[in-house]
Amino acid sequence: MIEVTDLYKEFNGVPVLKGITTTFEKGKTNMIIGQSGSGKTVFLKCLLGLHKPDKGIISFDGRKHTELDITTQRQLRQEIGMVFQGGALYDSLTVEENIMFPLKMFADQPRSEMLDRVNFVLKRVNLNDANKKFPAELSGGMQKRVAIARAIVMKPKYLFCDEPNSGLDPNTATVIDNLIQEITDEYQIITIINSHDMNSVMEIGEKIVFLKNGVKAWEGTNKDIFKTENEAIVKFVYSSNLFKKVREAYLNETK
Repeated sequence: MIEVTDLYKEFNGVPVLKGITTTFEKGKTNMIIGQSGSGKTVFLKCLLGLHKPDKGIISFDGRKHTELDITTQRQLRQEIGMVFQGGALYDSLTVEENIMFPLKMFADQPRSEMLDRVNFVLKRVNLNDANKKFPAELSGGMQKRVAIARAIVMKPKYLFCDEPNSGLDPNTATVIDNLIQEITDEYQIITIINSHDMNSVMEIGEKIVFLKNGVKAWEGTNKDIFKTENEAIVKFVYSSNLFKKVREAYLNETK
């Protein structure tokens, strides 16, 4: 479990995060949502250790992130997989080389074992024959699947995803959502997704943390979000007429 307690962060005297407390459990797709400027990106970077909180505690399975020595911090980083918004694949490397990159950096294994692991994760994301292709030869959805394969190649305990559906069509976005949820459940990873995609929130949001002006304004599940009376989350999630109609239909069915 990742536990966040009373987290504060400011930049140049301007508060960005204001006393956030929450938990993220393994085997669940945990989602951070909020408008631009709500603090969700800074929150994600604090969890990743890219920003040091001004106050508060972030604990990874009982290990307080800010109190770890350098060696233990390095070990913790190796337990974290990251899917970046744009995929962040190296254009000059093949799919196989992109996925093997973390293994070369951190794993003390023969090349044959690393290649076996690469082939395993490629199969898991349904890209069995893509080893020798370059990112430019792949569709956007395939590139995201390569990014997910690279993120899980080190068998992480924690998986972070920053807008994994950015730039994808709705059908491909659904494929990526389902893949992330399947991997999370299959390997019992603690998955945290920073997203503005309300389709993803509704489909796979097993735990949702809604930030507004740096404060945790609401948290719950994708089922709770249909029946909540919290004005801030209702305005944010149901800003479109389509989602308003979906919510109305749900509430009418459950009366």
